[in-house]
Amino acid sequence: MPTASLSPEPGLRSRLPSPPFPALARDTAPPLLPEFREGDACFASPTTTLHARGQQAALPACPREALPGRASDLLDRCARDRRFVPLVGAIPFSDDATPRLWVPEQALFAPGLARRAASRPMANTMDLVPTRTTACPMPARYVDNVARALDSIDAGALEKVVMSRALTLDLRVDVPRLLAALIERNPEAYSFAMPLDDAAPRCLVGSSPELLLSKRGERIASNPLAGSIPRSADPDEDARRAQALLRSAKDLREHAHVAEAVADALAPWCRRLSAPAEPGLRATPTMWHLSTGISGELRDPHASSLALALALHPTPAVCGHPTREARALIEAVEGFERGMFTGLVGWCDASGDGEWAVSIRCAEIGEAQATLYAGAGIVAGSDPQAELAETRAKMATMLQAMGLAHLAETLP
Repeated sequence: MPTASLSPEPGLRSRLPSPPFPALARDTAPPLLPEFREGDACFASPTTTLHARGQQAALPACPREALPGRASDLLDRCARDRRFVPLVGAIPFSDDATPRLWVPEQALFAPGLARRAASRPMANTMDLVPTRTTACPMPARYVDNVARALDSIDAGALEKVVMSRALTLDLRVDVPRLLAALIERNPEAYSFAMPLDDAAPRCLVGSSPELLLSKRGERIASNPLAGSIPRSADPDEDARRAQALLRSAKDLREHAHVAEAVADALAPWCRRLSAPAEPGLRATPTMWHLSTGISGELRDPHASSLALALALHPTPAVCGHPTREARALIEAVEGFERGMFTGLVGWCDASGDGEWAVSIRCAEIGEAQATLYAGAGIVAGSDPQAELAETRAKMATMLQAMGLAHLAETLP
């Protein structure tokens, strides 16, 4: 499996070379996770895992519309092997916030099955105990936010808006062990760990169920999710909830907004685009989601996966519809900065191939704190208390992986 150790372009921000990955036999799948350490980057999809180390060049801040072109230029300057030295990182929800994208010094790709097997030795409980827990907004304020959103919907100002919450835990988290636990709990998700700061140990870690955009040559895929219900530990009740979600007029309407928006945004890029007429179900350990798999063939096979992903972002699944009105309401009432939450995370190589997931079911991990995020889509017919319960259920993804499942029942 190829590795790369590259020299930075003069004038670009760079760092001293990191120690190399261990030598790998050609007939042996790379044991990626056992070699993962603080400061590395990882993006693990159901089919492929990328493990990156070091940084030879970072993409400077630029307008959002300029990102794909600047990224392509950076890859052309840095990559000796276009296939195995991608651009990696995360892009925030807000257009005004700064993306964190870079070309690593080294990058390894491996089949998905290889990293699943490798994850098991590390995925033990972390026995964490937070010294303080802080919610923003508090539950009563969140319920008020949902009520305000419903007032705007009733007045005809918009059809959907996503209202989110953040939960900060004062504790120390072992990022490699958390990543391994997330992958083992849900190997079909898009799990990631992306360092966010050169000067401080800050990392975006998560296990997203939602593929924003993947590209391989001329073929693309997207898997929008919208319309959700918490799962039950009782198998009969769990099955009942799944079927109820499939029949829910409110959730089907919410999902339709998202699936139609994704298809409409991709259509100009494609000579062929297909999607089922009705959504199916996608399960995670904590939630059922309505899901539509969209696939297509590009008019231009050289189109960048980053450009395509940005053409979709933000979908109504994480923002609302219409986008401008939903963003305005979010900024007015939500009460905190989302940062990388509900942005996009992934990678893109110099040929334009890549994978980008929606950065949900995630946390920002600092030296002594972890901030978890969750949101719920508000449409006509939403119940504020039920939407609050949905945010708690979604935060359980990270809490369970941290060994804090008991907190999911007592969250503020």
